[in-house]
Amino acid sequence: MEMILQNSTDFILLGLITHPTFPGFIFAVVFSIFLVAVTANMVMILLIHTDSHLHTPMYFLLSQLSIMDTVYICITVPKMLQDLLSKEKTISFLGCALQIFLYLTLIGGEFFLLGLMAYDRYVAVCNPLRYPLLMNRRICLFMVVGSWVGGSLDGFMLTPFTMSFPYCGSREINHFFCEIPAVLKLSCIDTSLYQTLMYACCVLMLLIPISIISVSYTRILLTVHQMNSAEGRRKAFATCSSHIVVVIIFYGAAFYTNVLPQSYHTAEKDKVVSAFYTILTPMLNPLIYSLRNKDVATALRRIQGRCTYSQKVRAGDVSKKY
Repeated sequence: MEMILQNSTDFILLGLITHPTFPGFIFAVVFSIFLVAVTANMVMILLIHTDSHLHTPMYFLLSQLSIMDTVYICITVPKMLQDLLSKEKTISFLGCALQIFLYLTLIGGEFFLLGLMAYDRYVAVCNPLRYPLLMNRRICLFMVVGSWVGGSLDGFMLTPFTMSFPYCGSREINHFFCEIPAVLKLSCIDTSLYQTLMYACCVLMLLIPISIISVSYTRILLTVHQMNSAEGRRKAFATCSSHIVVVIIFYGAAFYTNVLPQSYHTAEKDKVVSAFYTILTPMLNPLIYSLRNKDVATALRRIQGRCTYSQKVRAGDVSKKY
């Protein structure tokens, strides 16, 4: 009972910057990024849902990435913005546990989804004639469900263990959200064995999608190298370039967080890297896909054209009435 009472006490989030000189400015910057990220991802989801030209496996998987990014940024940023304007920066024990679970589920889900998106590009480039068979609707749904389930397994495994440790010392988490390494620093007992097991688990989760991505793009490069048509090479590169950029950004940050030993980490570095992949990455992903993808740009122009036409028709109807 004593341990339950200890663990039910609220935590205090010290924030991205412990004592910001201009909290209002930081609030404005972070809120702007948050607004752009949510808007861009929602536009991407709506475009893929409404435009029949984007009803393909590639864009179905991309819509799931946008859903994950939208939920992902909503887990941490609203609380961070609230804390920037409030003197009380507390988060409840259950709130902290929920943040950890959702964070692990979504980051794990994105690991797997990006790997499966690489497989989708491999099939499209290397086996185009079999693409409708190998990437049918049932397989796409299985991929998406597998990504969510795979990510949630990490959340279900690590969250209960993390929150079961006794936290009887300081309640101040030197972070802007409940990231596991920052929370474990507050524990009264030695957590080194658990952190080693958690490190092994994270490396394993990274190895599976990285292996799929490496094999997929190796086969793609070999296929592109054998193409005689320069136009074919250009199209193959165009269809893969956006995904490659997103993979480099996301896995680069994940490699630092989950693979590098703790001796390479400092509290300030960890917060900067966490801010990059929890705040900036959800904004960059839809922008990369929209700016570097002609299909998405064309679909956006079609939607804009329909809206403009509808407004003209309405204006014409109004003028006829008067």
